[in-house]
Amino acid sequence: MESYLNDNFGDVKAKNSSDEALQRWRSLCWLVKNPKRRFRFTANLSKRFEAEAIRRSNQEKFRVAVLVSQAALQFISGLTLSSEYTVPEEVKTAGFEICAEELASIAEGRDVKKLKIHDGVEGIANKLASSYDVGIPTSEHLLNQRKEIYGINKFNETPVRGFWVFVWEALQDMTLMILAVCAFVSLLVGITLEGWPKGAHDGLGIVASILLVVLVTAISDYKQSLQFKDLDREKKKITVQVTRDGLRQKISIYDLLPGDIVHLAIGDQVPADGLFVSGFSVLINESSLTGESEPVNVNSDNPFLLSGTKVQDGSCKMLVTTVGMRTQWGKLMETLIEGGDDETPLQVKLNGVATIIGKIGLFFSVVTFSVMMQGLISRKLHEGSYWIWSGDDMMQILESFAIAVTIVVVAVPEGLPLAVTLSLAFAMKKMMKDKALVRHLAACETMGSATSICSDKTGTLTTNHMTVVKACICGKINDVGSSKETSSIGSEIPSSASSILLQSIFTNTGGEIVKNKDEKVEILGTPTDTALLEFGLLLGGNFQSERQALNIVKVEPFNSVKKRMGVVLELPNGGFRVHSKGASEIVLAGCDKVIDSNGEIVALNETSINHLKDTIDQFASEALRTLCLAYMEIENEYSAESPIPTKGYTCIGIVGIKDPVRPGVRESVAICRAAGITVRMVTGDNINTAKAIARECGILTSKGIAIEGPEFREKSEEELLKIIPNLQVMARSLPLDKHTLVKQLRTTFEEVVAVTGDGTNDAPALHEADIGLAMGIAGTEVAKESADVIILDDNFSTIVTVAKWGRSVYINIQKFVQFQLTVNVVALIVNFSSACLTGNTPLTAVQLLWVNMIMDTLGALALATEPPNDDLMKRSPVGRKGNFISNVMWRNILGQSLYQFVIIWFLQTRGKAAFRLEGPHSDLVLNTIIFNSFVFCQVFNEISCREMEKINVFKGIIENYVFVGVLACTVLFQIIIIEFLGAFANTTPLSSEQWFVSVFLGFLGMPVAAILKMIPVD
Repeated sequence: MESYLNDNFGDVKAKNSSDEALQRWRSLCWLVKNPKRRFRFTANLSKRFEAEAIRRSNQEKFRVAVLVSQAALQFISGLTLSSEYTVPEEVKTAGFEICAEELASIAEGRDVKKLKIHDGVEGIANKLASSYDVGIPTSEHLLNQRKEIYGINKFNETPVRGFWVFVWEALQDMTLMILAVCAFVSLLVGITLEGWPKGAHDGLGIVASILLVVLVTAISDYKQSLQFKDLDREKKKITVQVTRDGLRQKISIYDLLPGDIVHLAIGDQVPADGLFVSGFSVLINESSLTGESEPVNVNSDNPFLLSGTKVQDGSCKMLVTTVGMRTQWGKLMETLIEGGDDETPLQVKLNGVATIIGKIGLFFSVVTFSVMMQGLISRKLHEGSYWIWSGDDMMQILESFAIAVTIVVVAVPEGLPLAVTLSLAFAMKKMMKDKALVRHLAACETMGSATSICSDKTGTLTTNHMTVVKACICGKINDVGSSKETSSIGSEIPSSASSILLQSIFTNTGGEIVKNKDEKVEILGTPTDTALLEFGLLLGGNFQSERQALNIVKVEPFNSVKKRMGVVLELPNGGFRVHSKGASEIVLAGCDKVIDSNGEIVALNETSINHLKDTIDQFASEALRTLCLAYMEIENEYSAESPIPTKGYTCIGIVGIKDPVRPGVRESVAICRAAGITVRMVTGDNINTAKAIARECGILTSKGIAIEGPEFREKSEEELLKIIPNLQVMARSLPLDKHTLVKQLRTTFEEVVAVTGDGTNDAPALHEADIGLAMGIAGTEVAKESADVIILDDNFSTIVTVAKWGRSVYINIQKFVQFQLTVNVVALIVNFSSACLTGNTPLTAVQLLWVNMIMDTLGALALATEPPNDDLMKRSPVGRKGNFISNVMWRNILGQSLYQFVIIWFLQTRGKAAFRLEGPHSDLVLNTIIFNSFVFCQVFNEISCREMEKINVFKGIIENYVFVGVLACTVLFQIIIIEFLGAFANTTPLSSEQWFVSVFLGFLGMPVAAILKMIPVD
């Protein structure tokens, strides 16, 4: 079966599956009882094609808009333009001078002419009652007024479906509809022949069973949908930095309004349509909106920023002009949301299993009906009454047909693929509490097969709370601690060196020191920037005065490729000064001078270079992150278009930043190793820092290899084959190195790889990996968008929790499949063999519907929601080649099926003698005993299925309230069916002896299961 599934249903991958693959498996699943339910959690391909058409339309529209705006720019330069625009009265009354439609046409159409008519970006800001420095006022009355005129930044979403919608969808099961028709005919014939109420019992029994199945199914599906809705809400919690009332603050993107001043940095998603106010080196990736991969330069000449696009490089301030459904992104999102998530590989495989078993069941159903009809026709021929058909004969035909249809109900395990989503919904909800937000369903199950984790260092293995603890300024190494110690360092540094150092810290930074809403000083920026700014304040520097003293001409923000940041300042007396900071070895390599202990600038000689290199190594060996600060003077003119120089700098000093290892990381790495998962550290830091941290975390062992990115890049394919199995640390790596490592592990070594990432440049590696894990705190929106799981607390221990839940999901679904296939096999064989050998079946339509509910919805609830235990992380991972329906499962399924079939067959052939049954009701009593024994076989088999290989199946059973609740409800309802609903379910009350034997025969399945587990399988 596994090879058939791989050949026909194996094209769908955990991520990035082609539309052809998604379409192909759907066409193979032709035997579906309820398409609305079966395909509920699958991608809506038609909506995806619509979204792609919108993207193509946008691409053409924006291309034309760019050409038109360029032509308009040349034409209108120097012209005085008059406006024909009239401000609507309600907009004027609210205190604004431009309406929402006019604003939307400027940004979306990139209309340079209209922008100039409205006096440029500053004019638009004034008309929106906003300003660059203060932003918009925050009084509730004024905000509400703004919302009424311009709308809110939310997209149209599909409304939450109510409970009765799920009831209606559950009723659309084809087999249940056929059974309902049978019930209706049965009622008519029964009441005609035997009158009310006796003649209605059979029909009402089927109706009640159908309603019960529909109700339980609808409740389960409705609760599941609510869990997914909660998760969707969590995914949308995105905040941005804005200036309101002159104060920097974080707000939700859904609270943004036209007039807001938004601060964007590398990796951010543009949250609304807007206009560029100020910034440096801004590159925008518009592929999500247009499909165009080439980034666009945004500046004062091309100030248009569109919602949904991403900041690929640089930073800027933006004036929000258009929000919500007035943006192109809003219209595209409405279609994209309806496109849904890709189905998971397990969902597809189990659809395949359901299809195979459904075909077998359909065959058995047709044969069973044919055999029963042949028996009836033979009897009629024998009696010579084949021309005379009574009401009883009609009821027998109807009963035979109902049983045949019910065999299809039982045989087509519609619940198999839905058990995946039930288990995933349960796991995702629980993982949310464990600080992991699953963005794509498939990641949850794939994580259970992970064999390798490539982790960042900063913020994942370490706390990301950085402080400068050592500094080498003017050739002297000092410990940095309290403000007293730092101020003493400041007094020892010559004033000329001190002023250059503070200028470097406060101008060459992506961070800011601002006052928040509580009038408290707050340092904003990356942890590295924050640590340096804090160091600058301790040295007695003033951020605002340093920033206002000089004009910033150009900024090259830090990124993980260059590993440095640069800024060009215009000096008051003419000339320019460049400041550079970044990876110590890289910045130091560009220096040819240094500031000595007297504050003099001297040439770097061999002694001073060795001293600085030894300092870097010393700091790194103490697990400190090292940064080199340097500057250079430029005498002649400098153009903002020119690149910042990389050579000719003067070294100011080297700082050592402490970023402590997170508590519990060492234990988590040990758990991974015991679980057969290899942990590798991939970092941009110095190799000595990386090795020191890796040893502290337990990642780097005596046999492990630590390598630098440049060296890794130069290795041949043959060398990589030897190195990668033992590679544990990669330092000074580029995002491309991480991508190469992941690709090699996945393709050459066929490993299932999880990768962590937080930066924009990590997106390719996150996309390439089987499971992309983005950091929730330090991660950029671009990284989160490319990830499958967001680690909300940036903690490596949470990644281990995700792996544990992934394994739990995979094994829980295996348990449920084992349980359901056992019921399928037994129910099919028992009814088919009985029909062939005796001419009738021991299990009626109502009884089979009850069995179907036990094995379908209730079985999935009990087994697919089992919480994980620590033993899961003591077994080897499944990996890429593991069979889903394993040999262990086949052993348990076939062994348990054989036992149950023997018991039922014994009861059918020897039951009357064994229980000494006589008289006209003996058949009814025997069939009731068979039904009762069969149900209790499933109850005890459900307990046995809690463990597929271990004999002790009771461990932790009391803590699993869902499992205990399902079992208790099953047993209670079984007692009610037998003792009180006999007229509807074709049963009769049993004696205490008969009850004991029925339950005991079911219980015997547990020791049988234990013996089966002792049989070794490959």
